[in-house]
Amino acid sequence: MLQFKHEDKVFETDNGSMTLHEVIKSLGIDSKKAIAANFNGEPRDLSASVSTSGEVSAITVDSPEGLEILRHSTAHLMAQAILRLYPGSHFGVGPAIKDGFYYDVDVAGTITEEDLPKIEAEMRKISGAAEKVTREDMSKADALKFFADDPYKTELITDIDAETVSVYKQGEYADLCRGPHVESTAKLHNFKLLTIAGAYWRGDEHNKMLTRIYGTAFATPDELKEYLRRMEEAKLRDHRKLGKDLDLFSLHEEGPGFPFFHPKGMAIMNTLIDFWRREHVKRGYTEIKTPQILDRELWMRSGHWDHYRDNMYFTEIDEKPYAIKPMNCPGSILVYKTQLRSYRELPMRLAELGCVHRHERSGVLHGLMRVRCFTQDDSHTYITPEQIKDEVLAIMELDRYVYTDVFGFKYTVELSTRPEDSMGTDEQWEAAESALRDALESTGTPYTINPGDGAFYGPKIDFHLEDCIGRTWQCGTIQLDFQMPGRFDVKYIGEDGAEHTPVMIHRVVFGSIERFMGILIEHYAGAFPYWLAPVQVKIIPIASDHMDYARELQSEFMDWGLRVEIDSREEKLGRKIRDAQMQKVPYMLVVGDKEKEARTVGVRKRSEGDLGSMSLDAFRELLSKEFNPIH
Repeated sequence: MLQFKHEDKVFETDNGSMTLHEVIKSLGIDSKKAIAANFNGEPRDLSASVSTSGEVSAITVDSPEGLEILRHSTAHLMAQAILRLYPGSHFGVGPAIKDGFYYDVDVAGTITEEDLPKIEAEMRKISGAAEKVTREDMSKADALKFFADDPYKTELITDIDAETVSVYKQGEYADLCRGPHVESTAKLHNFKLLTIAGAYWRGDEHNKMLTRIYGTAFATPDELKEYLRRMEEAKLRDHRKLGKDLDLFSLHEEGPGFPFFHPKGMAIMNTLIDFWRREHVKRGYTEIKTPQILDRELWMRSGHWDHYRDNMYFTEIDEKPYAIKPMNCPGSILVYKTQLRSYRELPMRLAELGCVHRHERSGVLHGLMRVRCFTQDDSHTYITPEQIKDEVLAIMELDRYVYTDVFGFKYTVELSTRPEDSMGTDEQWEAAESALRDALESTGTPYTINPGDGAFYGPKIDFHLEDCIGRTWQCGTIQLDFQMPGRFDVKYIGEDGAEHTPVMIHRVVFGSIERFMGILIEHYAGAFPYWLAPVQVKIIPIASDHMDYARELQSEFMDWGLRVEIDSREEKLGRKIRDAQMQKVPYMLVVGDKEKEARTVGVRKRSEGDLGSMSLDAFRELLSKEFNPIH
C-alpha cells in the first residue's frame, strides 16, 4: 500500500508505482499549471515513477522554481533545434538564468543574430510535434560511452563526483542534466531568442571560445510580450549608447575596462560627489584618502591574499612585491591605528572615495556597469559591540534617504550569510548575523536571506534598487566585520581602562560611483533631474547679434552656480532647440532683440515646452523651486 500526502489530503493505492502526474491528479491538486513536482522535498519530473510513500506538491509554471524549469527545458529545445540545423554541433552548458536562459555551443558552422529567427522557427516545429522528454540514469562509464564524441560532456561527466549521472532525451537530442524537465516539448510555447555572445568554455580564457546564445521564456504570452517591451525600452536606455550620444564618457581599446570621462560626465560625477560629501558631513563622517599601491604583506594580513588575490593586480617597487588595492579597508585600518583611540571617539566613521582596481575577464566587461577601475564610496566605521544596532540603523536611514527621497528608487533588502570561504569562528558569525537580523527586524524592514553570499570576513545587508523599467541593481551594502580588526590588532581603550577590539562596519551607498552613474543614465534615459544634469541651462541666441547678451547671461548664471552653455552655431533656431532637447537639457533660454532690449529670456523647459518670456528674477525664482539636495 502506497500513501501520498499533500497538506491535509491523503491518497492511498495498491499500485506498486505511479507517476507523479498521476499522484497529483489523484490528490485533487490542480495539475493544469504543474510543470514538475516535489516528492519528499526533492524536485522531480511529473513523468517520474514513484514506488514509495511520501509527501507531494506541484511545482507550478508561474512559480520561481517552475519558471526556472520552463526556461531550462527551453534551452534544451533550442539545442535540439540547433542540432537539426547545424549537425555535428556540440554543447557546453545551458542553464536557466535571471530572466531567461543561454546555451554555449561549439557550432558546426557559424551562427549570427540573423540566424536566430530560423532557429526559433525550428524550435516551434519541435514544440508542435510534442516530442516526449524522458530521463535515463546511467553509470558514469556508460555515460562516457554515450557521449564519447562530445568533448564537453565527457569532461563534465569525468568531473562529476557520483556513481551515476542522468541524461535527458527528446527526439534525436540528448543532454547530460540533473533535471527536472517538462514532460513534453508541447509545454514550451512562449519563448524568444535574444542575442549572441562569445564565451570561453568553463570561463577559462585558455579554452576554446564558444557561441553563447541567449533567450527567454515565460509562462504566458502576455508575460513574454511585456518582457520584450521592457527589453526594447532597455535598448533605448543603454548607458553605453547614451554616454556617447550625450558626450559623457568613452571606452577605448587602449584601456579595456577603464572608462574615460568627458567634461559632461565629470560634471555628473562631481555633483554626485558633492552630494555624497554633504550628506556624510551631516552624519558625522570624516573623509580620508589612502594610497592605491600598498605592500603585499598588508593584503596577506587582511585576508585578501588568501580569499581575493585572483581579482588583484600586482607590481614591484625596489624589488619588493606590492599590490594595487582592490578595496579600501586595510588603508583605513592603518589610519585608525596612527593613534590609540578611546571609547569616547567611537563610532569613528572614516569615509573614503577610493579608486580601486579589480581584475575582470574581458568577456564580462560592460560599459560602466562592469569595469576594472572604479571609485568606491566607502566608509569604515569602528564601533563597540553595543553600538552595532544603532549604527546599522543610521546607515539604513542614509540609504533610504539617498535611494528613495533623492533618486526615487524602490528597493529590496537581502541578508547574506556566511560563505564557505570565510574567516572566523562559528560564535563570531552567529553574533554578526544576529546583529544584522535584529536591526532589520526592529524597523520592520522586509528582507530575504541569501545563504552563503556574505563577505569572507562577515555577513552583510545588500540593497537592490529597482529602476523605472523594473530591473534591479545591487548597490549599497552594510558588512559587519569581527575579523579584520583582530587580524590587525586594532584596539580602543574602554570605559574600564582596558584595551578592547572594536567591531568594524564596511559600508557603501552608491557602491561604485561609475556604476551608479550607469544606472542613473538608464533609469532617467539620459534626462537627468535639474540638479544633476551636466548642462542645466542652454542659452540659444537667435542670431550672432545676440551673442554679447548671451555671454552676459552666461556669466551671471555661472555666478548663480549654474552649469550653462551657449549654442553659438550658425544654425536655425528650430534646429538649435531640437538639438538642446535631444541633449536633454532641462532649460533652454531663447534670446533675441526683444529679450536683449528688456533683459528677459524666452524660457523653454525640457518636460513642458515653451513657458514664455521671463525676467531674470522670475527665472531665478523658477529654478529655486527645482528639487536640489545640495542647496
